[in-house]
Amino acid sequence: MKQDLVIIGGGPAGLAAAIAARESGVEQVLVLEREKELGGILNQCIHNGFGLHTFQEELTGPEYAARYIEKAQALGIPYKLSTTVVDLERQGEGVLVTAVSRQEGLVQIQAKAAVLAMGCRERPRGALNIPGTRPAGIFSAGTAQRLVNMEGYLPGKRVVILGSGDIGLIMARRMTLEGAKVLCVAELMPYSGGLKRNIVQCLNDFDIPLKLSHTVVDIQGKERVTGVTIAQVDEKSRPIPGTEEHYDCDTLLLSVGLIPENELSRQVGVEMAPATNGPKVNESLETSIPGVFACGNVLHVHDLVDYVSEEAVQAGRHAARYILEGREESGREIPLAPQGAVRYTVPCTLSPQRMEEETVVRFRVGRNIRKGLVRVLAGDRVLLTRKRPVMAPGEMEQVVLKREWFSGNEEEITVEAVEEKEGT
Repeated sequence: MKQDLVIIGGGPAGLAAAIAARESGVEQVLVLEREKELGGILNQCIHNGFGLHTFQEELTGPEYAARYIEKAQALGIPYKLSTTVVDLERQGEGVLVTAVSRQEGLVQIQAKAAVLAMGCRERPRGALNIPGTRPAGIFSAGTAQRLVNMEGYLPGKRVVILGSGDIGLIMARRMTLEGAKVLCVAELMPYSGGLKRNIVQCLNDFDIPLKLSHTVVDIQGKERVTGVTIAQVDEKSRPIPGTEEHYDCDTLLLSVGLIPENELSRQVGVEMAPATNGPKVNESLETSIPGVFACGNVLHVHDLVDYVSEEAVQAGRHAARYILEGREESGREIPLAPQGAVRYTVPCTLSPQRMEEETVVRFRVGRNIRKGLVRVLAGDRVLLTRKRPVMAPGEMEQVVLKREWFSGNEEEITVEAVEEKEGT
């Protein structure tokens, strides 16, 4: 089978990229999705809060996904469901995608370009080294969310949640509404990993305690969880003796971070960024492999689906330009260097000759900052200064860079976040 563009993943990123590519003039666009329906993770996110930036109204996850599914169907974009991509490799100027499905068996698709939109998966218990037994009743928060919202099962009645990521906070509220008792949310770091609004709406409104700088040090139970012990940790994340608290519970939910799903990216030889566990991309969201683009949570973990859609539109548009016009040879790739509290930037490099009038640079900080200052510098030249009253690791930040600011001779562009000094 031959296609112009193959999009791997039919979630919010894949759908937005497919729509943008079709609207940019690419006729042959194919979306591959391993679940039995389009929409990705949004199908199990039945709470509201989606679409405030994109549609200026509050939608649930399935409602948000439905807008893109309907638009993709109206444009006649073909898609294959229950189809898992097992291999991705370069072939000449394009890529060869190998997928399997129950209906068609093994399928190979030759494409001029590909967009990676595989999303991310949850970090499991095995990655945490929590001591204790291995009974039933330990779930990742996303698995529990699927069981409650889509399968109609309640995982347990007395719940402790480890980790304060957004899914964990939302599941604290969901389990409470379903009649379970959430005893506490324990967080290893001295700050929450979720959005401020989720802490207020999911924990404070339901009187669920949030214990910062705490972790699970023991799990009890043979067949089923019977209790967990949590303890306070010091600045090196080591449990402090004498601070242990025991909770009788039958369920432990883990909300301990998301890992971008990049097995296919590594197979094809894409260069990865250690800070994000996602591909390194330039201002066109193109990876180190020409014609392979990445967007959404496979690139870096987002907190709002609206930003995923924005990024995917950009990836779809640039993939279309690559297919229709060929790769634009450009001048030097200037690296973007994170400094101060900035952990990483997306994109990692940019080329002024190739960039559009404006390029959005997204980043996260590594610690809480009050009265923050975001600066973009090229050598000694300050290109941009923005004040931020609060910056938190759980919330993504962004700045907009203009092409006219650059000559193309810059050695490096620095993005830094610092506390604002008095008088600066």
